[in-house]
Amino acid sequence: MTFEFEELDYQQTPLGDISLRRRSEPRLDGKILYEVKLGDEFLMSSLFTEAEIQLARLGLAELEGSELDVVVGGLGLGYTAVAALEHPSVRSLAVIEVMQPVINWHRQGLVPLGKELVSDPRCTLIHADFFAAAASPATGFDGSTTNRLVHAVLLDIDHSPSHWLNPGNSAFYTPQGLRNLADKLHPGGVFGLWSNDPPDADFTRLLDSVFQSSETHNVTFPNPYRGEESANTVYLAHKA
Repeated sequence: MTFEFEELDYQQTPLGDISLRRRSEPRLDGKILYEVKLGDEFLMSSLFTEAEIQLARLGLAELEGSELDVVVGGLGLGYTAVAALEHPSVRSLAVIEVMQPVINWHRQGLVPLGKELVSDPRCTLIHADFFAAAASPATGFDGSTTNRLVHAVLLDIDHSPSHWLNPGNSAFYTPQGLRNLADKLHPGGVFGLWSNDPPDADFTRLLDSVFQSSETHNVTFPNPYRGEESANTVYLAHKA
């Protein structure tokens, strides 16, 4: 019998019911896909990962130094985290994920990149609220009581700066929220953000008001369902 669909996990969380599915896609010659849903909303798919990968590659490309400490906000299927670990200068990677089931998927090997992340001694998966950690002036992303600075923060949680998974996340996308984040970066550090929407000029101006400079990257990728290319946005902001 040809494999078609399997629900690998289903859990209730404070943000809603989350599920991990594995299925074959007949329109792609039976390609196996992994998908995550929160309630009735699709959060991510292993078919569309180029922008998540580029978030890490673009965000780390201009950093100097041989011992970089990096934070990824949002674990998902792990593509941003794995791409960050491919950078030869990354010394440590802390991945902050608010949903424990997502961390469990990786530790249990239910997703393709899980074993690679869990087995890398540089990588730590942390069950915590990224936005609470970013807002706290007294603690680091790793939960320590000192505000340990990092060289890059790469964020892929909300759909865009104005389309949030949780309304409480909105406070991050404000001048004070971004200043709190900038205070956790070393001088010359980088903040990178994935967005499903086209570049937002208002958000770019907001980044420029907090950081020394910012830029946007339009990341395109094939969309076989539409028969054309789709695009996501990667924002990069540089601390002076």
